[in-house]
Amino acid sequence: MPLPKVRCRSCRRGVFFILCWLSLPSLIAGADWPANVTKDPPGKFPLPRPLRAKYNFGWSGFTAALGETRFTRPSDDRCVFEGTGRTIGLVRALWRFDVNHHAVTDAGALRPIEMKQIETFYRKKVTTNLSFTSAGVSRSRTDGSTSPGQNKPKQFNFPNLFDLQSAVLYLRSQPLKDRSVYRIVVYPATAPYLATLTVTGREKISVRAGSYNAIKLDVQLNRVGKNLQLEPHKKFKHATVWISDDADRLILRIEAQIFVGTVFAELQSVQFDPAKH
Repeated sequence: MPLPKVRCRSCRRGVFFILCWLSLPSLIAGADWPANVTKDPPGKFPLPRPLRAKYNFGWSGFTAALGETRFTRPSDDRCVFEGTGRTIGLVRALWRFDVNHHAVTDAGALRPIEMKQIETFYRKKVTTNLSFTSAGVSRSRTDGSTSPGQNKPKQFNFPNLFDLQSAVLYLRSQPLKDRSVYRIVVYPATAPYLATLTVTGREKISVRAGSYNAIKLDVQLNRVGKNLQLEPHKKFKHATVWISDDADRLILRIEAQIFVGTVFAELQSVQFDPAKH
């Protein structure tokens, strides 16, 4: 930041030290960010009911893809999320993309156990496998490459990581009071990110699935580098998430500012499955 134009040399020096002093807390927080990660245990809000949901994805009001998700409880100690997605219409003619996602979470600790994702781009198929422990995650990834080094497994060590499903389950379990802030480290597929989520308030929102009282959250992301330094996300700027302010806490809508503009995901329909006894 350039210094204000101050003619007096001593005053200019004073302005410089004031600006340095004001920026010091953010510099310290950046250097010691792991100490500020949220360490609260899972909250008392109950797990979701078994359900099936459909979402539309797109940008600037234009639908580009469809997704279907299913959440189940095959046993008392496991949660399973399954999702499929595909581009549609004109977008599919330009960019053919299909994805299958399968994730298993510990139902008590709300920590990830494993994740498998298969992405298909025309004739290329990329498979990502994640295996989580309390110490970190092991990742294997195959993309049809003939080079042995391209598919070498990788390890990222950081305690109490989340994947996407476990992050959602953990956050929805919390009280989510207005102005509360949660900082968690998420490993969605190929790299870790520090996600900072702030509850900005409550409001009414209408989506294709209906009208809901909603909790509104602001989402910021920073990539975690090799030496645990925080780096700006090159493609993601900012996101807003609305979840239903009721017993289900469904994800209703996501709007994200990325390098191509505003993209969205919106709930189209939801169906609750009978609980298994």
